Amino acid sequence: MAQPFVAENLETQPAAPALLPVQDIMATHPEHRRLPHDAAFGGGSAYVIDRFEPLDRAGVPIADLGFNRGDAVYDVVSVSRGSFFRLDDHQRRFAASCARMRLTNPLAAEEERAVLNRLVALAGYRDAYIWWGVTRGTTPQRTADRTDPSKFANRYFAYAIPYIFIANDERRARGADAVVSRDYFRIPPSSVDPRAKNLNGLDFAMSLFEAGDRGAEWSLLTDGAGNLTEAPGSNIFVVRNGKVATPEDWCLEGITRMTALELVRELGCEVEVRKVAVDELMQADEAFLTSSAGGVVPLNSVDGVVLGGGPGPGPLTRALHDRYWQKRWEGWHGTPVDYTAV
Repeated sequence: MAQPFVAENLETQPAAPALLPVQDIMATHPEHRRLPHDAAFGGGSAYVIDRFEPLDRAGVPIADLGFNRGDAVYDVVSVSRGSFFRLDDHQRRFAASCARMRLTNPLAAEEERAVLNRLVALAGYRDAYIWWGVTRGTTPQRTADRTDPSKFANRYFAYAIPYIFIANDERRARGADAVVSRDYFRIPPSSVDPRAKNLNGLDFAMSLFEAGDRGAEWSLLTDGAGNLTEAPGSNIFVVRNGKVATPEDWCLEGITRMTALELVRELGCEVEVRKVAVDELMQADEAFLTSSAGGVVPLNSVDGVVLGGGPGPGPLTRALHDRYWQKRWEGWHGTPVDYTAV
């Protein structure tokens, strides 16, 4: 078992080995090998309103408000070595997202669970990224009905594809280079509640293009008042003097964020959920992102400043990254996929 990371020994840890090469392990280890499946589902599987079909045949009705107004909520759960990770937590968050946006899930929790399970089984994935969402549906014909959410026929969509990494093994091993967006800040919670995972993501998309223009690999967004919020598809963590902090608001309450909070405490570090200023990040010893699409993603630099005075992930981030995957593959918070559900 790894030795606890406490504030006084963070700076004196011996040189760490390379990060666990998760992407390579998934590509080569026999426990990740894809299972036999119908060739029609070679590119993935989908569920559209009331039926299963191959991903390349799936589509959203063009008049659906989820498509033409982003009026929808969604969630994402991952599978690795044949087990969903924290499926109950993802389903609970999705139910809360629906309630916050006054949407009604057409499927009961157990029906939803069966759909997500069958999507993975149809495609034979041992490692998968599963997206599902509920849209508002089409606009009611009667104008008087448009102010009543109960008059909309909400719809369910889902799909399963191979596992996604927002940063590959090479980028995670050296740490990603990010910038704090100068041109965009996060959509305010008073406009769209970020606790409901939703399709309003142009602030993220435009900030990523800005990052590319500035020679960086990822973007970080603020609240416009000097405080960090989140990054595209990920939450932000800052490590300074053995203490860990992550933003408390203007951000999604990420399931991987929740997992990282648990693991940081296991490693013996003090952790705070509070407002985190950009200045704290620039003076940090380490920083990392968390996401269902990749787990823990170390940051190397921000706005051209190498964090901690030296390149590469810091010792706490390294330990957290590897512990996250090792515990997952041991079955921690796992729900095995029923591959007979085809």
